Formats: sequence, structure tokens, C-alpha cells
Amino acid sequence: MVLILVAYLNLNASTQTKRVRAKRPPNIIIILADDVGWNDVGYHGSEIKTPNIDRLAREGVELHDFYVYPSCSPTRAALMTGQNPARFGILGPISGRDEQSLPKDIDTIAELLRGRGYATAIMGKWHLG
Repeated sequence: MVLILVAYLNLNASTQTKRVRAKRPPNIIIILADDVGWNDVGYHGSEIKTPNIDRLAREGVELHDFYVYPSCSPTRAALMTGQNPARFGILGPISGRDEQSLPKDIDTIAELLRGRGYATAIMGKWHLG
């Protein structure tokens, strides 16, 4: 009788924990790196050890179908907005002195996620004006 009760309580607690865990949205980390080739990270066969990135890839979701433009600004604009960067006239690199920039009225993925309750941050090189 005690074993059955303990098993029931264990199962019930486990089910409740799973329900709580299922309600939490997943963490999202997007890493965009310039001049990194497919085989430059450990989990794709590089001799260079990248254990932290390897763990993120192993425990997360690795996306393979994204078009990368010849320079960083169009790539970043596409990733941040989900739109073709030519729509904004971003066809090449944008430096801090350029008049050209990502339009202020365009929501980025960070702003859309913030609207869904995520705490968001964009770190590193911006290069979108």
C-alpha cells in the first residue's frame, strides 16, 4: 500500500512539474558570426574545440536553411526582420556614418519576442545604421 501511494505521489508530482515546464516558453539564442565556415565549429568536425557552442547545438535547435548575403548588413537585416533586405535598400555594408539604415518602424525579431513576454537583447555588431 505504501509503495502504491508513493508511486502515485511521485507520478502526480512529475506530471505537475511537466505541466509547469511546458508553460514556460523556450529560451532563444541566435548566434550570427561573420566569416565562420560550416566546418569551423566542433560539432561539424573542426579540430578546434568549441565545447560550449557544441553543447548549445546538441541541446537546442540548429537551423540550416538561411540565406547569407555577401556582406554582414543585408544578412543582419534579413535575420532581424524576416524580410528581404533589398526591401529596405540594404544591399551592402552599412557603417556608422551612412545615412542608410534599417527603418525605425520595422519591428525586429527582438521586439516581436518582447511582445510575447520574452526579455530580449541584441549584442555585438549592429551594422544596420
